Amino acid sequence: MADPFFFGYGSLVNRATHAFSDAYPARLTGWRRAWRHTQLRPVAFLTAVPAPGHVIDGLVAHVPGDDWAALDERERAYDRTPVTDSMDHGVPRDIHVQVYAIPHGKHGQPDRAHPVLLSYLEVVVQGYLREFGEAGVQRFFETTDGWDAPILDDRAAPIYSRHQRLEPHERVLLHDWLAQIGARMVTRA
Repeated sequence: MADPFFFGYGSLVNRATHAFSDAYPARLTGWRRAWRHTQLRPVAFLTAVPAPGHVIDGLVAHVPGDDWAALDERERAYDRTPVTDSMDHGVPRDIHVQVYAIPHGKHGQPDRAHPVLLSYLEVVVQGYLREFGEAGVQRFFETTDGWDAPILDDRAAPIYSRHQRLEPHERVLLHDWLAQIGARMVTRA
């Protein structure tokens, strides 16, 4: 029987945000990331959206104790979708992979009332840099839609509960990318 694994493509790529030790770099074919919001959270966050011909990097990790309950709670704004046949990974055993994604029609575009948190984005970019290097950070920005979303600068008082402190070179890399995409930074009202 195949072990249950999930594919993380946002904050779960940053190993400092979780204790999933049985994790491996992976690629998911036929999907992109997008910034969205739901009624369950006051801020925007990443979701995976089907996109034929596209590929996103991330991590696959074993579901602790083969029990989805705790992970489903962490990812409660999402539904799980099987993606085993669309995965490229280095796991040395048979696995069954699912991805968390917000179903179409249950999410909206980020806006001033539902911004992207800089503290969340920092965690994601740090994870991609550590797992995939600067080329991985570039692929993250290029395979994510919705960069016209407002980004709330909450660095002084991080709102994201799993926020991580960035090293100076990580901060410079992130700010270079934010400038390159023309990010619209906003402050608290």
